[in-house]
Formats: sequence, structure tokens, C-alpha cells
Amino acid sequence: MAIPDFQTLALSIQDHVATVALNRPEKANSMNTVMWPELQTCFEWLDAAPEVRVVILSGNGKHFCAGLDLAMFSELKGASSDPARQSDEFRRNVLRMQDNLSAIERCRKPVLAAIHNTCIGGGVDLVCCCDMRYATEDAWFAIREIDIGMTADVGTLQRMPKLVADGIVRELAYTGRNLGAHEAREIGFVNRVFPDQETLLREVTEIARSIASKSPLAVRGTKEMILYTRDHSVQDGLNYIATWNAGMLSQVDLMAGVSAQATRQQATFED
Repeated sequence: MAIPDFQTLALSIQDHVATVALNRPEKANSMNTVMWPELQTCFEWLDAAPEVRVVILSGNGKHFCAGLDLAMFSELKGASSDPARQSDEFRRNVLRMQDNLSAIERCRKPVLAAIHNTCIGGGVDLVCCCDMRYATEDAWFAIREIDIGMTADVGTLQRMPKLVADGIVRELAYTGRNLGAHEAREIGFVNRVFPDQETLLREVTEIARSIASKSPLAVRGTKEMILYTRDHSVQDGLNYIATWNAGMLSQVDLMAGVSAQATRQQATFED
């Protein structure tokens, strides 16, 4: 399998687990004009790659992600001198950036964020798209857009209220204050906190491998149901899972799973 190359991301695959590392360490992994579309291209490729069952999203260097590269602001409005056309171009660019990150959420494979040190602004938008978040003790989060006089516009204000209490999101968004790793664990934003990055990556990889050992179809269906139920009524969700399993329940995987449980052995599944 040929793994694509990226300017701002480092991609590797081992034992059905892909690791995507933000790879601008000299810029604290800030998100420039190249990284945004590369994230979408990368996660769309991972979604389609049958060998990949789980994805870990991490960051190379000292910081996980320092958010939007501020040099992008001068490019968002385009070249027109007409305010209306500038606004139209700005809106189109923001919608495009939203879609770049939504590709992470749309990826059928679970995405586990392994976060160390700094995760602010666009970095928070990024990890809100992931299935689970894990952090080091020195990790901290901040919705910093408020401090530069703007409203966060690529996903945090839409996704974070689905993850933690509404009042907590409002406080973080209105004040821009830092959210430490242990507080993030207490409010349920991160699943677990580890002492250092080495331990974080080792433990998150073990969780990823555990997920990768399950039926890929069952895992994808579970992610589909959780996302669908988030945005629909309970009754809609019940109807959808009944229809889904009527067509997507694999008898091969089901028998393999039942047999493995009976013999206390590890089942093997087709990609």
C-alpha cells in the first residue's frame, strides 16, 4: 500500500492503526493554508483505505497545535476591493475550512486525539471532530478567538456543547481562559490524562489496537449510529439502527465473534 506524502502532516500505518501527526513543529503546528486541505485529503484517504481501522491524531514537537496560522487572515477576504465580494470570499473560505475539519468527523474509522502541551483556537476545533481525546498532564486548551476580537467559526462552538455542559463551553468561549488537562478530564472533554507524551502515545496506541481487533464493519456502524443520534431524536436513531443492521450486519463477522467468545480466542476479521 502506497502511503501519501504531505507537507504538513506525517502519516504512518502499523497493525491497522494509522498515526497522523501534525508536522510543523517549528511553528508550534499552527494551521497554515497548506495544512487545512491536507487534513481533508488525508482523512478522506484514511476513510477509503481498507487496511486502516483506527486513526491516532497527534502532534510532532513541543506543542500539539497553536491554532490558526495568523498569516492566513490576510488571505481569507481575497483580492477584490468590493466589501460585498470580500465578505462572500471570506464566507466561502470559512465554509471550506469547516469542511476540511469535518472530514475527520466523517471518517468512518474512529479517530483518537493524543494531545500534549498547547491546544488552542483551531486546535480545539480540530480535536472536537475526533471520537475521543486523551491528554498529557501539561496539556491545556483555550478558545482564544475571543481574545483577538472574533467569534470562533470552524466548529468548536457547534461541537463542544455536544461534549460538555453548555455553561462550561460558554465560560471558556466568553473568557478565553485556559482549561488544564485535569479539569478537562473532570468535565468529560478528555477521556484520560497521562504523565507525559511517551506514556500518552503508548497507551493511546494500545486503545487503538484494541478497537482495531474488533469487526471493522461493527466499529464503523457504531460510529455512524453515535454521530447520527447526536443530531437526531431517539426514535429516529432507533429506526436508523434497525434499518442499518437489516442490511449491514455481517453474518461472517457475527459467527467469528460468537465463536471467539465461546473459545476465548481472538477473532479475526476481514478489512
